[in-house]
Amino acid sequence: MNPITKLISALSLLLGSTLVISSSHWMLAWMGLEINTFAILPLISKPHHPRAIEATIKYFLVQATASAMILFSSMINAWHMGQWDITQLTHPTSCLLLTTAIAMKLGLVPFHFWFPEVLQGSSLTTALLLSTMMKFPPATILFLTSHSLNPTLLTTLALASTALGGWMGLNQTQVRKILAFSSISHLGWMTAITLYNPKLMLLTLYLYIVLTATTFLTLNSTNTLKLTTVMTSWTKAPMLNSAFMLTLLSLAGLPPLTGFLPKWLIIQELTKQETTTTATTMALLSLLSLFFYLRLAYYSTITLPPNPANNTKQWHINKPTNTTIAILTSLSILLLPLSPLLLALT
Repeated sequence: MNPITKLISALSLLLGSTLVISSSHWMLAWMGLEINTFAILPLISKPHHPRAIEATIKYFLVQATASAMILFSSMINAWHMGQWDITQLTHPTSCLLLTTAIAMKLGLVPFHFWFPEVLQGSSLTTALLLSTMMKFPPATILFLTSHSLNPTLLTTLALASTALGGWMGLNQTQVRKILAFSSISHLGWMTAITLYNPKLMLLTLYLYIVLTATTFLTLNSTNTLKLTTVMTSWTKAPMLNSAFMLTLLSLAGLPPLTGFLPKWLIIQELTKQETTTTATTMALLSLLSLFFYLRLAYYSTITLPPNPANNTKQWHINKPTNTTIAILTSLSILLLPLSPLLLALT
């Protein structure tokens, strides 16, 4: 890709995200979401492969539909209530439409159909952007309008996302699709707590971004796309692969790793709000996700399959260490002792 095109796309992504985060008017937020959508399209279609073009078209159609629903929702609210302020969304129809639109933007069930396919058609770097940075503007709108959203619909979407994200990830062999369903499952946890403690939802999002960024950068460093290549990736960077196993277990939410912190706090908050049934259901559904995380972690260790894979082993003993991956890996594994401080901030 031309460096100027890449620079324009990067600046547009930053501009769009900043507009959404800093605006209090619906029209400015909508403009930011549209800028973000158009900025990421060249990056998705960069490989010039039919699957990449298909992913670009799917992403554009879904995001354009969701943005139109957000604009329609704000116009209905302005028509009936005379308010364009994001925090003043009070009309019931507007709240229902906005909840649906945000679910489409984030990829919550049943509007998740586009996310695994788009990630599968993108490169690992673009998939990282789609899984982290592109989730931040819709999550900001979710945070600002948390008091206005339809609670029944939001809880249903959260439970369905946690269930389907774990269930559909069980039978996948492509690492990007596994991480896509992992993202859907994590977004279910974030959505469930939005009604009761929006700041905790943001904390969960931050930690999820750290964990996912570590995972994608590690996979990009070892050029791993499928489970068969995960089995032999330890030959390229043994130490990095061992740390990758801990990152995957952290994504699964196992103590004493960082990923346990958001699930612990969310279950605690749901119990305080007397929604024990929801908390128990989500904790049980997270066992589905745990299975495919453990499968990935097992494959990523120095463990060869019973029948050796046909892939040629590539030995890269003196590969230089990436500082960014080292810092992110440390954060994704060792942040649990800071839980009292993070809890105080929320």
